Amino acid sequence: MSTPTYVPGHGLLRGKSVLITAAAGAGIGFSAALRAAEEGCRALMISDIHEGRLQEAATKIREATGLDQVHGQVCNVTNEEQVQALVAAAERELGGVDVLINNAGLGGSRLLVEMGDEEWNRVLDVTLTGTMRMTRAMLPKMMERGRGVIVNNASVLGWRAQKEQSHYAAAKAGVMALTRCAAVEAAEHGIRINAVSPSIALHDFLKKSAPKELLDQLASREAFGRAAEVWEVANVMMFLASDYSSYMTGEVLSVSSQRA
Repeated sequence: MSTPTYVPGHGLLRGKSVLITAAAGAGIGFSAALRAAEEGCRALMISDIHEGRLQEAATKIREATGLDQVHGQVCNVTNEEQVQALVAAAERELGGVDVLINNAGLGGSRLLVEMGDEEWNRVLDVTLTGTMRMTRAMLPKMMERGRGVIVNNASVLGWRAQKEQSHYAAAKAGVMALTRCAAVEAAEHGIRINAVSPSIALHDFLKKSAPKELLDQLASREAFGRAAEVWEVANVMMFLASDYSSYMTGEVLSVSSQRA
């Protein structure tokens, strides 16, 4: 099936400020940042562990959308000091963060019997604990204002089994559980926390981390016979970040066309 037509912005985030982790490069994070600008956010901060790629991404967003207030800051979500510094910088530069999108994650392929503790811990530290660190750092700021939205990036592997994905699937299932529990705590402060759960969205990093044969096989299982475009996942993030989802919290939306 042919690729769908790119959807123009509709002002879903007009007047809001947005902070996004792991937003450099060509993946879901960068697409979410671009979409946030296209949806009218007033200010944007993106983070990544690669400084050169981060600044390049910020420049691309400014040039593509005309949004001047695009800031970039290096952050490794496994480092608490860097997480705190990112949140402090975003609060300062954006005049308070209205929306946080936790996109940072790390995958890989390994049979469980061949997986060492170091590899297991690294995937969970970035994907699950990194999401927790960012949420924990951001919530007090949002609580002071009595409003805010957090959108996490999970995966259908949090629900479904796939060979050689024990570490990544466990981490993403943890992101789902974290989303639900943190949402209950945050609701009484006027804050919403939800997550997206993509099946397969092709981008350069994924192509480098998994065999083409496997990616083609996974894409063929989708009802549309193709992988998602990264912006199709980002579109759902924009919905969850916007006031259109004002009654939703603690939810995990599957962004897939997998057969029932």
